[in-house]
Amino acid sequence: MILLRYWLAELYHLPAGLMLTFGMVNLAYASFSFILWLLSRQDHVPGLQIIAAANILWAIVCLVMFFVWWGTASFLGAGHFVGEALIVGGMGLLEWRVANHQSVPSLPSEVSSDRDIP
Repeated sequence: MILLRYWLAELYHLPAGLMLTFGMVNLAYASFSFILWLLSRQDHVPGLQIIAAANILWAIVCLVMFFVWWGTASFLGAGHFVGEALIVGGMGLLEWRVANHQSVPSLPSEVSSDRDIP
């Protein structure tokens, strides 16, 4: 996103500075989460809670940006904000549930298997 900020700014009808900011935040977040992953050993819950909270916060920021730039952004630009909010927010909620040992739905392949049939 950082390298393609001018092209994305034109495509999204948004300022190149905003694309740069989004790229820098994504890069900082990736570095931060990688460092937390490296530092985590047996008890990874506090790090996962921090990552989950950061994801949920970023999803909220993306939704705010959607409403701020609604009249200016192209369909792709607005869609980027909404798509990123949905994906990152959903991931954050799932991470939060895992970090707090709440039940997480299983994948369909794990729910039913041939062994479960009497």
